[in-house]
Amino acid sequence: MHLTSNSLINGQPIAATFAAGDADGFAGNRNPHLAWDDVPAGTRSFALLCIDPDVPTVPETVGRDDCTVPRDQPRGDFTHWAMADIPADVRELAEGSCSEGFTVKGKVAPAGPQGARQGLNDFTGWFAGNPDMAGQYLGYDGPYPPFNDERVHRYFFRVFALDVAQLTLPTPFTAADVHRAMHGHILAEAALHGTYTLNPALA
Repeated sequence: MHLTSNSLINGQPIAATFAAGDADGFAGNRNPHLAWDDVPAGTRSFALLCIDPDVPTVPETVGRDDCTVPRDQPRGDFTHWAMADIPADVRELAEGSCSEGFTVKGKVAPAGPQGARQGLNDFTGWFAGNPDMAGQYLGYDGPYPPFNDERVHRYFFRVFALDVAQLTLPTPFTAADVHRAMHGHILAEAALHGTYTLNPALA
């Protein structure tokens, strides 16, 4: 299986159009175009994840003018998109078809292929302590790394072909729930990634 995009070049910087934030605040937050082919026989649905594995693990260092987030600081995962039960006949997601602009407190019912289910992204936890921003962030919300981070962040888009039409998932669900539910059902996987930074020294 192969994953391609008219919006992203594998391994290259992501345009601010597809990011949740830029140097001026919230950005276009449009989901990128994604298309996949060479789907294995027996595929009954797809799942999609977008994960940033370069997220700082010391929150106190994030977004400060008086220090940077060290490049060698241990990093964790941040989910930007989790979608399950994408019908087996779907081969493409159009640019902007699932997200267009940033919604404070999260999208209530994000768009997507008919029958698909959108899970929580990790802006849900990130904004949980901020009463002006807290909410359930469902569907796609793009890159918004700390401006003081010494590391350029990577964003991995992964599509999984599954041998089941629906995954057993809670409501709402997370990327971790998708990983658990997919176990033993993955027929094929395809991925691509882009990079993004708001650090002027790295741009």
